[in-house]
Amino acid sequence: MDSSSDSPPSEIFECVAATLGCAPTSRDVAAYLDQHDELRHMRDEFLVPKISDLPPSATSPDGTEECIYLVGNSLGLQPKKTRQYVGEELDKWAQTGVHGHTEGSRPWAWAENNIEELMANVVGAKAEEVALMNGLTVNLHLLLLSFYRPTATRHKILLEDKAFPSDHYAVESQVRLRGFDPQQSVLLMTPRPGEETLRTQDILDLIEREGDSVAVVMFSGVQYYTGQLFDMAAITEAGHRKGCFVGFDLAHAAGNAELKLHDWGVDFACWCSYKYLNSGAGGIAGAFIHQKHQHTVRPALLGWWGHDLKTRFKMNNVMELQPGVSGFRLSNQPILLVCPLQASLEVFSKTSMRALRRKSILLTGYLEFLLQRDAACPDVSIITPSDPQQRGCQLSLRFSVPIRPVFQELERRGVACDMREPSVLRVAPVPLYNSFSDVHRFVEALGAALASSRPTAHD
Repeated sequence: MDSSSDSPPSEIFECVAATLGCAPTSRDVAAYLDQHDELRHMRDEFLVPKISDLPPSATSPDGTEECIYLVGNSLGLQPKKTRQYVGEELDKWAQTGVHGHTEGSRPWAWAENNIEELMANVVGAKAEEVALMNGLTVNLHLLLLSFYRPTATRHKILLEDKAFPSDHYAVESQVRLRGFDPQQSVLLMTPRPGEETLRTQDILDLIEREGDSVAVVMFSGVQYYTGQLFDMAAITEAGHRKGCFVGFDLAHAAGNAELKLHDWGVDFACWCSYKYLNSGAGGIAGAFIHQKHQHTVRPALLGWWGHDLKTRFKMNNVMELQPGVSGFRLSNQPILLVCPLQASLEVFSKTSMRALRRKSILLTGYLEFLLQRDAACPDVSIITPSDPQQRGCQLSLRFSVPIRPVFQELERRGVACDMREPSVLRVAPVPLYNSFSDVHRFVEALGAALASSRPTAHD
């Protein structure tokens, strides 16, 4: 099995099944795919929860078995190096106290700077275009304060309807802060009637039609609910053509899709790091400002961490602002949050986003393939685009039966995934640590969960 093959995933699975002399839905196919997966060793870099350790009571005959963890779109697994790195800093604090600011392999005064090149490689940026700081929404506010420059004629912010709530709140509050009304200045893009996702051409047409009144185009990279991967290059080009700044919330795209923020000319972006980047809940977030803006876009709010490191500690209260995104830093970063992100980014550095993306297309394609062929799952439809170029690793499954009993049955069978009321289950096979066998086990568990949650005739 060649993961770089141009063949559609379904053809690869059919071919493997024919080679093995088994049904395409056989678990032997999953075992073969795992055996020939060039990235299978990456799973060994992470701690996978055991079924017996999960809160719901499991029906697994062997509770020590690893759970089916398909919720990296909400919280990534813990890298094994995390405990070591955090322990090193706790020991340094205990043994050297304040000297830890400037001593050791991870000096607290600039520890985050040491891993920004690793982060830049994941999002397709230059190291000087990336800063690790704050949380995602804090960074979004800081960026909008500088990039959202409304005028009487150009005051709108365009984003997709039903973007993540925090994005909506941030955009609405920024609009109000500048004295405008969100009802007139927030332009929400909705899918066509009867459709679940946005058509790229419709997005481009709307920008062309409304762009003269739009100050900022601010989309998700991957839509959190539907799993749709937007064409960021095309959206950026269209926005620039109409004189708009273009930015992205990459919470569900960083570490998931192959990004080229610098080459695409994206003006700004921000992302959290605890989903596909595996830095732990509330982990330190990232921000990007394109190099072209390093001397023209300044932070609206200043903090001492935006001061040039060489003279920062002279404390003369004369700001020597770092250019670009580095000048947007406000405070020193918590070292205990830098550690897990370093542990994860070092794992990413052992491969490439291109290789991960190749596996992801095959892995998510396998999930789609099994769901479409499983007679036990007639109540499930996929709302995520079927085109692999329009999705990351997540598939959003809509149920025509009550979803909560199904979700509870899945949990009892050792499945970790994400339910969104009223009817959607978000399932994300992450190429960094998930296997084809994980996907096969999930589809088997889903079929059993659906069967056990259906009312019987005497009910």
